[in-house]
Amino acid sequence: MDKTFVKTNYQLQSVKTGKIFNDSGWLLDAPGEIEPTLIRAVYKKKQLELKDDLWGLYKFADWLPISRTLVGSSSPVTYKSEGLAAELGLKNLWITFSGYWPEKGATIKTGSFKETEAYSVCGRMTPEMDKVLVVASAGNTSRAFAKVCSENNIPLIICVPEDNIGALWFDEPINDCVKLICSRSGSDYFDAIHLSNIVAGMEHFIPEGGAKNVARRDGMATTVLSAVTTIGEIPEYYFQAVGSGTGAIAAWEANLRLLEDGRFGSNKMKLMVSQNAPFTPMYDAWKADSRAMLPLLDHVARKQVEEIDAKVLSNRKPPYPIYGGLYDALKDTDGDVVLATNQEARDAAQLFLEKEGNDIHPAAAVATATLVSAVKNGTVGKDDLIMLNITGGGEQKFKHEKKIYYLEPEVVFDIDPNPEEIIEKVNNLFPQKIKPLV
Repeated sequence: MDKTFVKTNYQLQSVKTGKIFNDSGWLLDAPGEIEPTLIRAVYKKKQLELKDDLWGLYKFADWLPISRTLVGSSSPVTYKSEGLAAELGLKNLWITFSGYWPEKGATIKTGSFKETEAYSVCGRMTPEMDKVLVVASAGNTSRAFAKVCSENNIPLIICVPEDNIGALWFDEPINDCVKLICSRSGSDYFDAIHLSNIVAGMEHFIPEGGAKNVARRDGMATTVLSAVTTIGEIPEYYFQAVGSGTGAIAAWEANLRLLEDGRFGSNKMKLMVSQNAPFTPMYDAWKADSRAMLPLLDHVARKQVEEIDAKVLSNRKPPYPIYGGLYDALKDTDGDVVLATNQEARDAAQLFLEKEGNDIHPAAAVATATLVSAVKNGTVGKDDLIMLNITGGGEQKFKHEKKIYYLEPEVVFDIDPNPEEIIEKVNNLFPQKIKPLV
């Protein structure tokens, strides 16, 4: 693949000002702009030309901001639902599945659409960068990046709450170029982000960037590209559970590109994004019609995160207020933020297993539960064209078929760590890459 791949032709644009500029290598912000804004990739190719399935995720390379392709990628798979659709009385329900389901052609080994981010972000990196990539997550994102970096020999340090390290499972041992550090038990995703920010500020390390990284968003946008190119038109409704909301922002941006493409209709999908009650910061802000996130005490947030099944939906500082973020996406698409309880999500996961035939992650179950509710309360009609983004699934199936290995942490830090201790211990993890700090 990489022998025939030509670097994608794109520029970057500030959402706030519309200013267009070249990508100097790893831009995460608009140069010279003070107000926080996301930047977007603007692709020279306005009509998407798919490559064949052998390219994996890179079949969508026209709309990925990459300079190289990597081994081992897979793309999301979209199919028309029969079992769940019949149960809910829906005539036009399409499921985009990112996970492990070989019978459907889905072969994402980490079981999550976070793998689409990792192959896109690491494809944006160039060998000349010569930095250790820093990623923080509640579990799924770190698992995806660990796999991709391990298979492609890319130095990586991942920061995960200690309570979530059970999410770091793989079907083969992880390359020594990947290191795991943790925030101590009782911490949450916010604490892991704090830890990663200290590491990313060190010499020879570079932050992955989260929602600010155009490659992360455009990697996740391949779920919508999969759906629309399979269905042949843009859906009316888009259902997805959100932790940061980055996937929904990506869906909106893909929709805008597809409108410019011109072959798939002229509508904007209503973004129906969901959170797992009782952890509902974006729901609370949205219902208050507030661009700003509402105050949330640390101890209250941690208690709420402890209670929810879908731990990956636990971002306390999501890209919701920023220009081009989730607030703007919801406003532009006439979308909504909705909720599902643990029990509703568990029931939805069981329903999906029975009617569609595979296990799904708790976050995907939250999205499914809110679709069930939307049918019951009349938000969606039986003839509406609906995309259900199953962001993770097939994990139990995969673990049943494979021998599983777990990644153990190199260091576990206190919830409120000493930055000097972090610097010293992290430096020691990469002696071959890191020069001693003066």
